[in-house]
Parts: sequence; structure tokens; C-alpha cells
Amino acid sequence: MRTSAMPESGLPAPRRPGRARMSPRSVLLWTTVALLGAVAWGVLALARGEKISAVWLVVAALGSYAIAYRFYSRFIARRVLQPDDRRATPAERLEDGVDFHPTDRRVLLGHHFAAIAGAGPLVGPVLAAQMGYLPGTLWIVAGVIFAGAVQDMVVLFLSMRRDGRSLGQMARDEIGRAGGAAALIAVLAIMIILLGVLALVVVNALAHSPWGTFSVAMTIPIALFMGVWMHRVRPGRVVEASFIGVALLLLAIAGGSWIQNSSLAEAFTLSPTTLVFCLAGYGFVASVLPVWMLLAPRDYLSTFMKIGTIALLAVGVVVAAPVLHADAVSKFASSGAGPVFAGALFPFLFITIACGALSGFHALVASGTTPKLIQKESQVRMIGYGAMLMESFVAIMALIAAATLEPGLYYAMNAPAGLLGTTAESASHAVAGLGFTITPDQLTHAAKAVEEQTLIARSGGAPTLAVGMSEIFSGVFGGTALKAFWYHFAIMFEALFILTTVDAGTRVGRFMLQDMLGNVFKPLGRVNWKPGIWLCSGLVVTAWGYFLYTGATDPLGGINQLFPLFGIANQLLAAIALTVCTTVLIKSGRLRWAWVTAAPLAWVVAVTFTAGWQKIFSDDPKVGFFAQRGRYADAIDAGQVLPPAKSLTDMHTVVTNSTVDGVLITLFLLLVAVVILNAAVVCVRAVRSPHPLPTTESPYVESRIDLPAQADEPLVRAGS
Repeated sequence: MRTSAMPESGLPAPRRPGRARMSPRSVLLWTTVALLGAVAWGVLALARGEKISAVWLVVAALGSYAIAYRFYSRFIARRVLQPDDRRATPAERLEDGVDFHPTDRRVLLGHHFAAIAGAGPLVGPVLAAQMGYLPGTLWIVAGVIFAGAVQDMVVLFLSMRRDGRSLGQMARDEIGRAGGAAALIAVLAIMIILLGVLALVVVNALAHSPWGTFSVAMTIPIALFMGVWMHRVRPGRVVEASFIGVALLLLAIAGGSWIQNSSLAEAFTLSPTTLVFCLAGYGFVASVLPVWMLLAPRDYLSTFMKIGTIALLAVGVVVAAPVLHADAVSKFASSGAGPVFAGALFPFLFITIACGALSGFHALVASGTTPKLIQKESQVRMIGYGAMLMESFVAIMALIAAATLEPGLYYAMNAPAGLLGTTAESASHAVAGLGFTITPDQLTHAAKAVEEQTLIARSGGAPTLAVGMSEIFSGVFGGTALKAFWYHFAIMFEALFILTTVDAGTRVGRFMLQDMLGNVFKPLGRVNWKPGIWLCSGLVVTAWGYFLYTGATDPLGGINQLFPLFGIANQLLAAIALTVCTTVLIKSGRLRWAWVTAAPLAWVVAVTFTAGWQKIFSDDPKVGFFAQRGRYADAIDAGQVLPPAKSLTDMHTVVTNSTVDGVLITLFLLLVAVVILNAAVVCVRAVRSPHPLPTTESPYVESRIDLPAQADEPLVRAGS
């Protein structure tokens, strides 16, 4: 019998489902998993001075993920969210063939994973390896279990119950006008910055690379073919389309190698500026086309390569058992004087490693495309929590790839050019000054092995990850003769990995802008109104395209301008998302379970506001934005040129970029503070109220979609 009434509180009426007793076999299985994980963590924690195998890190992470998904995510679903598979989702109720479309959970898992897994889990752990492998590992695993995956799952559920509304609009609806307006402005502004940074990483990876450009470009017609095949030609034949798509993808990768050595190479050798316009055009098209036609199948296709490559990397780690050459905890963790990025372990480790542990960008996807595609409410657990665990494992593998490199090579690649110089001799001398050893011949040989002119000062994380992956892959598949192949394969893999986040992010940005402008002009708020779709898509692409263009043409490199904003802005988004989640739980009478999102909220606020304070007020030019601005401005007045600038024009660029960074961080912190304070007032009023406060949850509608029983059993079924 169906529950007779659904309250206006935003969540179904509390039920206490019966506890299913575990069989002896299940008890034995999970006890074994727990013991293996505990032993692996013990080895990582107690090893001091001796080198240990990266296999222990893999076992510790996988054991923790398995326990977390089986028990903690199930607890949240059963006790806190209580999904109901008899309730129609927005994909079913509002199906329009463009944005709302019930999508097979396997395809949707691939789409969601591809959309959330961008540059963060690849680049952040590589940069954070300067702190040692242990702090990063602890934050990646504990952060995803108790914060990142929880945020993704809860936001996905709440948005699904509100017709797929964006994070900013949910904040406005649930928190109030002041906090909601601040959230809308902050979320959209931060979103534009994040998309600009993500797209810039793609540009840097594909510039002057015909192999990577061809292979990535071919995923577009392949995805269009798969979309038409699954939607028009052979509806529902997911496995069939998957085999065809994967085969075509492998041909595209192999073809990229052939293109690079053929007369067609010039046609696919594009400059950064050309790639900027190509990406902007692609982002617009991907945002306006029906989601089933390009976005979902392309992300699903990309997921095969993402998961396949990471799984292959994990196999390579297990087979080759590479040694972790990085220290467990490095000297830079406490001194804060690391050459890769300045600042002590707290708070900057938790800002550098964002995606993979906790990422506010994921909340935009979980309240953007995914809630409009989900078939049944019970799938929230697998898609929301499960996909985030998958991304966390990507971050672990990236950390392993960096930590298995010799420290001398790691710092020669990631220290700034102003410190290293331009020659192998100067770089070797600079690395020796940091306390590590690498000879000029070793640097030259490392670059030659991957067919690069130089590896010196290849900062940003992507080249380091590619070198680490090539070392592991070549140790198992093909030997040193294939090291260059694996290096370029990894570069292409990273570009493809990130590009799927750009297209999904553009669509999410369009949803957000439509929600915001819909408060002023109602038709713009309708996601199926064509003029609104085109206008908002164009505005979003123009906004992030501007930052992308300035970054690609910046004489000092766009990462220097935009990347310092990325980590703090991303975690501030997570603070907004967790604030909305906590507010809705308390408003709906779930105060006893509010700690599930309130605890990670308290942590991310402490970390992010501490980092923001230091970036604004620190007197150290390596840490504080305004301190850096003052140093370069004083040098300009004295007629001096400071490295890494090479001219007075570059000096003025540094001053401008530092000022913009400082002003934006200050603005973001103030906006998020308004959101949190406004939400606190609402929560206090909800606690004092004798009845749950009303929320904006959509009315209950009976589902007409009948699916076979799935692995994630719904908590409320017909006849329950």
C-alpha cells in the first residue's frame, strides 16, 4: 500500500525500514575486506624511512571505498533520503526529448562520472604530492567517503525532487531572497571561472598535438552515431551500441597515431587561439542539442576510456608494484615553502586536492543534467555516491603516478621556471638546492624517452601525470620502447577526460542562467523554450570563452592567472551545496540526521575561509594576492623586471592578475558568508517551529515506468 500523504516538507514521511540480516557469507566477505584495508592502512601509516609498494595504497583505497558504499551510503539512503521508486522522476514527468529524458542507469552513470571527472582528480593530487603521499591519500579517501560522495548524492536527490532545479535556484527557494541571491551570483560567477580553467587545461594539452586533437575530435561523430543508434535505430540496445562505440573509439586512438605521422598532421595541428574558438563552438552546440543526441552518449563513450585507462593503470600498479619514491610526509608539509605551491599543509592541501575528495563543481552537475535524466529514485545511490567513489580512485591513481617518480624529476618538472632556469644544468642545480638530486644527463634522457624537447618546468600537473603513467605502463606493456607511445596516449587521455566536463558544465551553466533570468522574465526560466536555450547558452559560452581566450594569450600563461582561484572557488561551491542540503534536512524535520551534511560543511568552511584569509591578507608574496601585487607594483615603480616576468608589460600583467584574484576571492568569501548566515537563521527558525517548514518539493506523481529489480533496492515499493 502506498503511503497516503506526502508532506510538503521536502522529504517523504519518515519510515523505519526493517533491518535485513547479513548472511554468514556476507559477514565473512566484509570482514575480510575490512581486515585487508586495515592492514594496508597500517603499512602506509607506520612506514618511515623505507620504500613501500604502491600496491598498499591501492588496497587501502579500494577496501575503504567498498565498506563506505556498502554501509555508509546505504545508511544515508535508508535513514536520511528514503527514495521511493513508485514516485515519477522529472525525467518521466517532464520528458521533452531535449533536457528531460529517462536514461538507462548504466548510460547515466557513465554520463555523470564523465561530467564530474575533469582536471581536478588528475592535476590536484599531482601538485599535492610535494606534501608527501600520506596526507593526500588520507584526504582523498576520508574526504570522499564523508564529504564528497555525500554531497553529490544528497544534492542529486534534492534536485530530482525539485524538477531538476539548479543549486543556485534551490538556495534561493529554500534559504530566502538574500541568501538565495548571494548564492545565485556566487555559483554562476564561480562556475564561469571553473569552466575557463578546465577549458584552458584542454587547450594546453591539445595545442600543436595532431594525435590528441584528431582522437578527441572523433569522439563527437562517434557519440552522435551512438545517440541516434540508441534513440532512433535500436532503442534500448545499450550493450550493442557500447561495443560499436568502444571499437570506433579504439580506431580513433590508433588513427591519431597515424595522423600524427602523415600529411594530414598539419590540418590537426592547431594553435591555442584556434582551439579556443573550436572549444567555444563545441560548447555552444553541446548545450543546445538534445541531451540524448550528443552529451549523454559522448560522456558515456568517454567513460569507457576513462575507466578503462584507470583500471589498466591499477593493473599496471599491481603487476609492476612500483615503489613510492616520495616521502610519506615531506619537509614542505610544515614549512609551507614548497616550490610547487606555497602554503602549509593546512589549509592548502585541502584546497589543492579538490575533485577526488570534495568538489563543489559536482553539485552543479548533480543539480544540472543528471537529475533530469534519472529513471528511478533508488538509482541516486549508485549514480551520486558511486560515481564520486570512482573519481576518488582516479585521484589515488594520479597521486601514485606522481609519487612513484624520482623526487628530482618531479621537482624539475613542477618547480617554477624562474627557479629552474631553461637548461638541464640550471635545473639540476636548482633541484639540488631543494635537497634532491638529478643530473643534467638524466633530465635530457627523460625528455628524449617520451619524445619531448624538454621536461623542465612543465608545471600544471598534466605532463607529470603523463610521465608517471608512461613509467607504469611501459613497465608492464611494451617496455621502454613504448614509453613515448604511452606518454602521448596519457596526454590525449587527460584532454579527453577534461573536455567532457567542459561540455556538461556549459549545459549546467545554461540551466543556472535560465533559472536566474527566469526570475525576471518567466519564459527564460523554461528549459524547453528555444530562444532562451540559445541566448543563455551563448552568454555562458561567451563568458567562459573570454577567460579562456585571455588565458590562452596571456604572456605568462593563463594558469598563473586562473588556477589560484580554482581550488578556493571550487570548495566555496561545496560550502554552498552542503549549506543547502543541511538547511533542507532541518526544515523537513530531519534534525537528527543533519550532521550527515553539517559535519563536512563545518570542515570545508574552516578550510576554505582560512585559505581565503591567507590569500587576501598574508604578507608573503608567494601566498597573498595583494602582497604579490604590491611587490610587483613597487618593482615597476623602480623600473625593475622580476621573474618570471620578462618585460614591464609582463610585470603589469602580474599586477592586474593578482588584483583580480584578490578581489574575486574577497567577493566570493563575502557572498558565501551571506549564504551561510541566512541559512543559519532559517535553520534556527525551523528548529523552533513546532511543525516542519514548507519546502519547494514537487508534488507526488505515480510512476508508470516499470523496471526490473536492481542492485540498489528502493526503500519503498508497492506492497511494502
